[in-house]
Amino acid sequence: MEPGIYIVLAIIVLLIIIVISNIKIVPQAYVFVVERLGAFHAAWGTGLHVKVPFIDRVAKRVSIKEQVVDFKPQSVITKDNVTMQIDTVVFFQITNAMQFTYGVERPISAIENLTATTLRNIVGDLDLEATLTSRDIINTRITAILDEATDRWGIKVQRVELKNILPPREIQDAMEKQMKADRERREKVIQAEAEKKSQVLVAEGEKESKILRAQADKESQILAAEAEKQSMILRADAVKEQKILEAEGEAQAIDMVQKAIAESIVKLNAANPNEQVIQLKSLEAFAKAADGKATKIIIPSEIQGIAGLATGLKEVMTDVKKPQ
Repeated sequence: MEPGIYIVLAIIVLLIIIVISNIKIVPQAYVFVVERLGAFHAAWGTGLHVKVPFIDRVAKRVSIKEQVVDFKPQSVITKDNVTMQIDTVVFFQITNAMQFTYGVERPISAIENLTATTLRNIVGDLDLEATLTSRDIINTRITAILDEATDRWGIKVQRVELKNILPPREIQDAMEKQMKADRERREKVIQAEAEKKSQVLVAEGEKESKILRAQADKESQILAAEAEKQSMILRADAVKEQKILEAEGEAQAIDMVQKAIAESIVKLNAANPNEQVIQLKSLEAFAKAADGKATKIIIPSEIQGIAGLATGLKEVMTDVKKPQ
């Protein structure tokens, strides 16, 4: 084989290598900044690209993903001359690869220095207590200032967070003592409120108990009065019924006596008694009447005649018994 063929083959292989080396594939979330003859030419996005050999070059590979940078603590002085250490965390994203490449030298260092100076300016207008309690306000103000300052660098600052705020040791000790005193004070207040509520509950319980006892006594007295009333009514009803029964018994007895008298009169009339029998019956009735407790007795004239007859008979019998 002639030497010229080797040269041609070498040239072809070299051309293939040059073409392949100038084929660029840009991955997702990246942008390639391409320069042509030392000047900005294009910003290649995701996909396949071919650059001109020996004329174009990839100047910078730029990630457009959101990035997080944790900066070291910065020494700041508050309005009341308290020196403290504050470290920050910055979340940012590159939105313009060309501005990011040519806008500023060492952009991360520039963001760090800008964050530190902005933080000192903001904290310098606040006292210690406001600094410790105004994290959200400080974060918002730093984010707005950094976003505006880095816009011309093709950087979008999403947010800035104060990671740690470290006051001097003596300030920390004083704060811890104050926090401990506040906790003890709140604990005492809570205990006092609990004791107060307990006493109120006890008093309310005693009040309710007294009310319930009074109501129970009242109801008991009412029930006792009603029971006494019912008892009196029952006793009165019993007395009434007893008297009614006694009256009915007396009435029945009188009726039976009357009936017996009537029957005896009827029988006596049926027997057709003579005058002497009638007078004898009258005398028996007078004897019964005289045997009672009456202090005054009215003697009928018929009985007086019988009494005279009895007296005469007595005198005759006396004369007969005297010796001749």
